[in-house]
Amino acid sequence: MNINWQGVYPAVTTQYFDDYSINFEATKNMVDSLIKEGVDGIIALGTVGENCSHTREEKKEILIAVKEVVAGRVPVISGVAETTTQFAVEYSQMCEEVGIDGLMVLPGMVYRSSEAEAIHHYQQVARNCSLPIMIYNNPVTYGVDVSIEGMRVLAEEPTIVSVKEATEDTRRISELYANFGDRFIVFGGVDDIALESLMLGCTGWISGLTNVFPQESVAIYKLAKQGRYQEALEIWRWFLPLLRLDTIPTLVQCIKFCEQLAGRGSEVTRAPRMPLTGVERSRVEKLYNDAVATRIDLSKFNLD
Repeated sequence: MNINWQGVYPAVTTQYFDDYSINFEATKNMVDSLIKEGVDGIIALGTVGENCSHTREEKKEILIAVKEVVAGRVPVISGVAETTTQFAVEYSQMCEEVGIDGLMVLPGMVYRSSEAEAIHHYQQVARNCSLPIMIYNNPVTYGVDVSIEGMRVLAEEPTIVSVKEATEDTRRISELYANFGDRFIVFGGVDDIALESLMLGCTGWISGLTNVFPQESVAIYKLAKQGRYQEALEIWRWFLPLLRLDTIPTLVQCIKFCEQLAGRGSEVTRAPRMPLTGVERSRVEKLYNDAVATRIDLSKFNLD
């Protein structure tokens, strides 16, 4: 399949009212703002979008709303985070009916799969849906690593076109290219090693903190792709303390709280996620305020 996924793809949040119902208008406004600020694609209903906190009907409504506001300007990829393989197949088929551009598929969430089980899960989604698929390989969070040999099996599935590489081991990026050449589109999937991942050849970056600072994220990507690493480092070192928030269990609350501080959204999450409190809340607020106080003038990089 000839898929041209590249650039910065924020894993967008789902916005809620105070009663935890979905605020579709705020969600659409947030997506629209991100596109206008230069992002290259949208990941809807990933972890940051609280996928597993929605009913199937709510997920469909969210995808329809996101697709409507995007209006073909950039690709829309939906996370697939279902408990069982059959549910993942059915959800993927629903995404196809809605007209989503692709899927980011997680392992079956019902329990910690073996590698063979994860491969079977991905194969079944690929064989029962025609949408292009990105494998989300995140052994740190989900407990299963699809190895290079596992990817060799999945390379036989023509609709599996991409990998979100989130092992936190940047050597895996080079191993993917060494073994498969350009067979897979490789995205960096860990915010605090994104620049290293881009330097090693990733064609894209799936990010949580891009929701808060999209222009800086896009600038890092563009500079890295132009080989202007010293300039990228200036923004990167400014951004890194915030990017580390994407790698902790409360990443969703941290990102949504920063969105709220930035006037870009609400911190409301659905239980079991609860708002940040105490020392953790103060720490995140300080990180955000420090970033704003030392924000870099991007105009000096002449990226337009």
